[in-house]
Amino acid sequence: MRQALAQLLTPELSELSSYVPHQGTFAVRLDANEAPPLNSERLRAGLASCLSDSAFERYPDALSRELRTAIAAKMGASAEEVLVGVGSDEVVAMLLTALRRPRDKSGAATILTTTPSFVMYRISARVRGLRVMEVPLDEAWDLPTESMLRALEMAPPNIVFIASPNNPTGTLAGPERLETLIEAAKDSVVVIDEAYVPYAAKDALALYRRHDNVVIMRTLSKVGFAGLRVGWLLGRSELIAELDKVRQPYNMPAPSQLLATRVLTDYWDEVLVGVRAVQNERSRVQAAMNALPGFHAADSHANFLWLKTPGEAVDVFNALKTRGVLVRSFHGRGGRLTKHLRVTIGTAEQNDALLAALGEVSAK
Repeated sequence: MRQALAQLLTPELSELSSYVPHQGTFAVRLDANEAPPLNSERLRAGLASCLSDSAFERYPDALSRELRTAIAAKMGASAEEVLVGVGSDEVVAMLLTALRRPRDKSGAATILTTTPSFVMYRISARVRGLRVMEVPLDEAWDLPTESMLRALEMAPPNIVFIASPNNPTGTLAGPERLETLIEAAKDSVVVIDEAYVPYAAKDALALYRRHDNVVIMRTLSKVGFAGLRVGWLLGRSELIAELDKVRQPYNMPAPSQLLATRVLTDYWDEVLVGVRAVQNERSRVQAAMNALPGFHAADSHANFLWLKTPGEAVDVFNALKTRGVLVRSFHGRGGRLTKHLRVTIGTAEQNDALLAALGEVSAK
């Protein structure tokens, strides 16, 4: 690129890389936290038939009214409290775009989050010139209360992002720790990202109802509908109305709106059958992993397991790849992440292939 054009680029891009999923063909892909296919003929037939009369020549409903109404009913809220986006990624982007007014003369707003956690909080913030404070999770992969409170004092953030269950650790934020953080950050928007909450024992809706600075983010991507790219935010109607001003026109494709609405209103019971199947497989796979010498899979509230390896995780990662099994490694980030892998729970057959491969690795 010519220097004159390169100088037009926002400088933060120099520290970032494009988000590119692992490339290649693998017999078993357990790297992206996708749910197994839902084995419901009723669901598949119903979703296929509802598209037959769609007017694809028309723009979609710009306000996603039916979808927002369906989401609101599922969460015990009003449609005015719901903002929908193309996956959680667009919801994160809308939050960061609207809530980036600097608090001081530095010229840049700050966000606060934990590490390790969902990488798009940091990437989307830096692209927009925001400062990012990342506080390491404690030894049990829970919120480090004292460190978080110190960070709030050092640089009051516009937004606090907390994933619970957390990606990649599968842990729920301790409820008392989370509420302490929310109360201390009363002048910040606290985003509780519940992408994986269908697989968890509890949610944070009570915190949303108690604290007006809390918003909740959810998605259909982790329960069998990653291809629809449907995410949403639950927040006070006044905040949602302001965030809606940065939403792109017609942001939600008509097929995604229609199919997601039907999933939430007519087929949620089938979705829950799939969720329970994943939970059962999660328990089985965890027990089998923990029977292997040197391996330990922690308890998880998500559709994946956080697996501690006996040696360097990258060696296990590469050994699984040679056996046609792809999982997710974070060894490039260093520290304690070099001894952990994130393993998605797949079908029983995929999980058996994974366990067989891990057994071969462990025997060497």
